[in-house]
Amino acid sequence: MKAIEFTGVSFRYEEEGPFVIEKLNFSVEEGEFVAVLGHNGSGKSTLARLANGLLVPDEGAISVFGTPLTEKTLFEARRNVGVVFQNPDNQTVATIVEDDVAFGAENVGLKREEIGERIEFALRAVGMEAYRGATVARLSGGQKQRVAIAGVLALKPRAIVLDESTAMLDPRGRREIVDVVTRLNKEEGITVVLITHFMEEALLADRAVVMNRGEIVMQGKPEEIFARQEELVTYNLALPRIGVICNRLRAAGMPVSNTLSAEQLAEEIAKCV
Repeated sequence: MKAIEFTGVSFRYEEEGPFVIEKLNFSVEEGEFVAVLGHNGSGKSTLARLANGLLVPDEGAISVFGTPLTEKTLFEARRNVGVVFQNPDNQTVATIVEDDVAFGAENVGLKREEIGERIEFALRAVGMEAYRGATVARLSGGQKQRVAIAGVLALKPRAIVLDESTAMLDPRGRREIVDVVTRLNKEEGITVVLITHFMEEALLADRAVVMNRGEIVMQGKPEEIFARQEELVTYNLALPRIGVICNRLRAAGMPVSNTLSAEQLAEEIAKCV
C-alpha cells in the first residue's frame, strides 16, 4: 500500500504567483524510508506540509494510506502522518518533557492510562526515558528534537515526515536524529520521509529523491543518485565527503557500505581487512 501519494499536484502560495510545486507525481510505499533532497526553494518543505493537509493543493489529488485527503478525512490523515519541523523550540508546548509528549495524545481524547503507555513507548523509542521529568528548555538541540519526535510518536502515526528536522543541529545532533528515525523505520515499521539538504543523511534511506523548482528531477537508491555527481552539481548539491571516500574505496576494490560517520567507516574498513 502507498503511505502517501501525490497525483498531478500543484501548489502556489499566492493566487497569481508562481507554482512552488507543479504537476508533481510522488509516492511513498508503506514501511519505506525515503530521503527528499534539494536546495532551498526546491519545494521540499511545501511537499511536507501538503502530505498531511497543512496546505491544500491548487490542483491534483493527495491520498494517505489509500484514503483521499479531503476536509472530511483531514483528522485521520494527521493522525496517520506526523510532521516534525525544523526548530524544536517552535514545537514545544509544555515545560516538562512528559507533558510535552502527552500533549497530542491528550488533544485526541485518549484515556489517561493509554496516554501514560504512549508516553513510555514514545520516550523509549527515541531514547529519552531518563529525561521524562526534565525541563525541556535545559535540553540540548538534539534532545529537544527527539522530544518533538516523541510527541508525534505518542499519536502512533503510521508515517513520519521530518521537514529539515536536523537543520539547526550540530553534526552529533544530526546523527542522533538520523539514528532514531532509522531505528523507528527498521524496528517499528514506521514509514519515514526525511526532507533534508544534508546529502549524507540520505545514505541510510531506501530511496533518495532530488527536487528542483518543484519537480522531481532524480530518484533511485542513494548510491545510484550519488554516482551521478556532475548532475547533482547542476542542482546545487554535492556528494558528502564521507560518500566520496566510500566511493573511492569501493573503486579500489574494498567493498565498504555507505556510512554516516568516520567511526562507522572505520568499522567497515576493519571488516574488509
